[in-house]
Amino acid sequence: MRTNGGRKTPWLVALVLALAGVLVACSNTPPPPVVSSPVAETSEPPAETPSQIVAVVDDIVGGYNPHLLADASTVTTALSQLLLPSVFRPSEEDGFTLDDSLMESAEVTSEDPFTVTYRIRPDASWSDGAPIAVEDFSYLAQAMKTQPGVVNPAGYELISSIEPGEGGKLVRVMFSEPYPGWRTLFSNLLPAHLMKDAPGGWRGALAESFPAYGGPFGIKTIDTARGELVLERNERYWEKPAAVDRIVLQRADGPGMVSALRSGSAQFALGSVNGDTRKLLADLGEDVDLSVVAQPYVVDVVLRPVGPALVEDEVREAVSALIDRDALIDEGTRGGDSADLRASAQVLPPSEEEYKHTIPGSGAPLRRDTEKAYELLAEAGYEREAGSWVRDGRTLSLVVASPGQKQPYARIAAKLEEQLIAEGIDVNVVHPPSEELFGSALSAPVDLDGGAHGEPAPTNGQVGIDIAVIPRAVSADPATTLASWFGCGSGDRDGDTDGDAENTDDADDAEGESKDSNAGDGESGETGRESDSTSTAEPGKSNDTDTAEAGQVVPTNVAGFCDLELQSVIDSVLTGETSLKQGLADVEPELWAQRISIPLFQLADTLAVGPGVSGVTAGPPLAGPFSSAVDWTRAPR
Repeated sequence: MRTNGGRKTPWLVALVLALAGVLVACSNTPPPPVVSSPVAETSEPPAETPSQIVAVVDDIVGGYNPHLLADASTVTTALSQLLLPSVFRPSEEDGFTLDDSLMESAEVTSEDPFTVTYRIRPDASWSDGAPIAVEDFSYLAQAMKTQPGVVNPAGYELISSIEPGEGGKLVRVMFSEPYPGWRTLFSNLLPAHLMKDAPGGWRGALAESFPAYGGPFGIKTIDTARGELVLERNERYWEKPAAVDRIVLQRADGPGMVSALRSGSAQFALGSVNGDTRKLLADLGEDVDLSVVAQPYVVDVVLRPVGPALVEDEVREAVSALIDRDALIDEGTRGGDSADLRASAQVLPPSEEEYKHTIPGSGAPLRRDTEKAYELLAEAGYEREAGSWVRDGRTLSLVVASPGQKQPYARIAAKLEEQLIAEGIDVNVVHPPSEELFGSALSAPVDLDGGAHGEPAPTNGQVGIDIAVIPRAVSADPATTLASWFGCGSGDRDGDTDGDAENTDDADDAEGESKDSNAGDGESGETGRESDSTSTAEPGKSNDTDTAEAGQVVPTNVAGFCDLELQSVIDSVLTGETSLKQGLADVEPELWAQRISIPLFQLADTLAVGPGVSGVTAGPPLAGPFSSAVDWTRAPR
């Protein structure tokens, strides 16, 4: 091209302009805008990736109700701490700390009757804008008193009434007896205004997700097929916002955890791993910190004194003597951190500071004793015929159950089946879904005259359960654990147990605001919600007193165990009349003698924290690492 001082010639410029005009005239498309600078300089930078922390865990599958034994899992505990409000939180220093992100105060305000008054922060609200208020307290208390398979209900059963005040932000809880463990109550509150009308109600509303949140995080997505659960900062949270935008929980097996930490794709791992995986985690070097997180659950083998098979003391003792407890522990722990938390006491877990071994003697259940078992079966009228134990023409046959295919319970049940069959006892192992096992199959009434209550409790409408391999929930208050696992139930105690968990006659305190509150208006200042006084029992479900007929009660425990002579001691420990130390000295020998519960080990997770995160620790006892998630931050690698 010819140039003139670096400029284009006039005739060439004119030609270009003429051609451009023709093209514009022949097209409906407007001409492109004039660009005064290179495209690369004007394009917007890519959106910033939200700060996030990735954790690999055993599983993410629900349900997620932290108050149900059926939903007991590491991820359920984690989500409850991230999403749900609690009056008190576990503390390293003094056991419990008032959660001032939710509460203004909580204190005993009367000894006669024993009364605790709670003041909720005016700005505390659910993620849909509805206030956290008295209704949520009443709903939880009522469900814990009336629904089967709940976690440590004994304290709630002492509640005689709940009164609202100050537009629903004051909660006055009255008890039929003193309750020193009252600080354990009202953890993981649920949104009553949504739960009451949600499909599935108490048992189903949290089966796959949460209807609303009252914590620093909320759920963005749950993809069970991919094994991923994404949580994001709850923008409606009224208190200190989380330091990171997002927490991602990803499902991984042991080798997957190791690989994720090695590559840096995950910042920490939390799960029940076997000994081989734990060694691989240790081999990652000093950049990965390992610690043990004891869960609030003990794996128990429960010999249920309900139905014809194990109602007799001699037969239960014989069966317990045929159990190789060491082999069950080995099968359940597989060399993981739980192996160092063997449970050899009926109430206190191995992680408890005051824990000590209480199994009496050197025989069963500490050691397998087949000779003693054979003697006991003979005394009960059984004879060995063709390899089986037979009495009156009937073979001794037991049904062993575990919650679905959840581990380690299913493995332990299979090993137990193998042991008992080898000694001539017919065994049928069943794996009903967790919600069925704890919701109906393990909730049969007990005859207080000392016999079985007729037919065994049904599961799948066909068979009763003689032995259950299940988690026993451990409360931060051991007296509550004792009463919940071995108590006879509220129907046998004094006080108001008619199922009405509240008294809403205090119209002056409520000021009528509850009728005007709009849970969906998004205004956290609307604090007037109060619950009605109806029962929260699901349709078709009866309350304790409906089934507590003359001579019968519904035990608080899934073992179906009730001993009225022990009950007076259990009650005195629960109400503080007798010290825990003295109460356990009286109760534990008798519990071992009755062969109801054979504890194996406390569940424990291995926590492996890589260099890419700061603030992740094992957490307070029975709480775990997610209790401090609001303060977690990413750390440079």
